[in-house]
Amino acid sequence: MDAAERRAAAESLLGAYRGQPIGPLTQTYRGITPEDAYVIQQLQVERWKADGRVIKGHKVGLTARVMQRQLGVDQPDYGHLMDNMIVLEGQPLRMSDFVSPKVEPEIAFVLGSSVVGPGVTVPDAISAVDYVLPALEIIDSRIADWRITLADTIADNASSGAVVLGSRPVRLGDLDLRLTGCVLSVDGQVVGTGAGGAVLGSPIHALAWLANTLGRLGVGLEAGQVVIPGSLTAAHPLAPGSVVTATFAHLGTLTTRMERVAQ
Repeated sequence: MDAAERRAAAESLLGAYRGQPIGPLTQTYRGITPEDAYVIQQLQVERWKADGRVIKGHKVGLTARVMQRQLGVDQPDYGHLMDNMIVLEGQPLRMSDFVSPKVEPEIAFVLGSSVVGPGVTVPDAISAVDYVLPALEIIDSRIADWRITLADTIADNASSGAVVLGSRPVRLGDLDLRLTGCVLSVDGQVVGTGAGGAVLGSPIHALAWLANTLGRLGVGLEAGQVVIPGSLTAAHPLAPGSVVTATFAHLGTLTTRMERVAQ
C-alpha cells in the first residue's frame, strides 16, 4: 500500500465509529500487510491524540488459541487503549458506542515502572508490574460481520472497544497467573470458563511480547499504563440489556451491563 491508500483506509475506519461498518480492508486493498495495518492503526491514534485523547495503555489480542481459531488468525496483535476507552466499574456501557460488541474476561496489568524492549525477559516484565486487576474487555469491529483477517483487526486498533477495570488491586506475587481461573456469565448463564494459562502459557508472556514488539518500533511502556494481555475465554456477543459477570479466582468478581436502550 502507498501512503495515500493507508490514509484512506484510516479515514474509512474512523468514519465507521459512527456506527456504519465497512467491508474488510483486505478485500479493498489486496496487497495490505500487517505492517501496513499497524501504520493505519497509528494514523488513527494520531488523530485521536490531536483531538485531545490520551494513551492510557495497550491491549494484546489473539493470545489464546481459542480466540485465534474463532477469528481465523494465527498470531497475536496489539492495539492502543485511549482514555475514553476506560470504563469505571459499575458504569453502564452504551450500546450506541459500539458496532458489534463482544466481551472477554482478562487479567489487567498496571505498571509501576517503565519497560522498554527489545530484550525484555519474563523477570523484567514481572518487575515492571505494580498490581493486577480483574477486567472485562469489550472488543468491537468496525469491519462488517467480523469478517476479519489479521491485517483487518490490526488496522482496526486490534478490534478494541472499551475495558472495564475492577477496583481491587492484587499484587502479582499473591497469585499464580497460569492457574488463575475465570467463569464468564452473561444474563446469569455461564458462557465461558478458562484460566490464565490460555494466554500464551501465562499472561506475563503477553506483557513481555508487547514490550519487545513495541520496543522494536522505538516505543516503551510507561509507569501507570494499563496492559490487558488477552482473553481467558472465547468472546461472547453482547446485546442491549446484557449483564456480564466475570468471577476470577483470587481476584474477585467484576460486573458490567449494557444499557437496554441505545442512546
